[in-house]
Amino acid sequence: MSKPQPEALEAYAFSQPIPTRWMDNDVYGHVNNVVYYSYFDTVVNSYLIRHGVLDYLAGDTIGLVIETQCNYFASLSFPDTVNAALRVASIGNSSVRYEIGLFRNDERTCAAKGHFVHVYVDRETRRPAPLPAALRQVLEGLQVQAEPA
Repeated sequence: MSKPQPEALEAYAFSQPIPTRWMDNDVYGHVNNVVYYSYFDTVVNSYLIRHGVLDYLAGDTIGLVIETQCNYFASLSFPDTVNAALRVASIGNSSVRYEIGLFRNDERTCAAKGHFVHVYVDRETRRPAPLPAALRQVLEGLQVQAEPA
């Protein structure tokens, strides 16, 4: 297995700016590693909400994160703006693998990249449920071929 490498912004289908906050920095003067995961969550869920396929209050299905991972290449720190970039690597019957790149300000090479896997489940039973057709359509619009590892 080769060492993960940073990717270009163009390797992703969508991006959105997320301003860092003073509290995101840790005692070492950079964004703490756990905050990167909140950026992942923010870009995915805001995209789904904006496209009308996530009703987090009353929808029949919800996405539960079952796997997550991040590789760090360069520091982010307040008052940077994080450009969170998103793509979908794979879509299953009830699951999706999102890949996210985090870019510092206007830089074109990511400072970090990672993924998480959602399994979509019935809100009440918490059992896996097929992806709703509208969600699948939106996810297909985010699919791009990842750069070779």
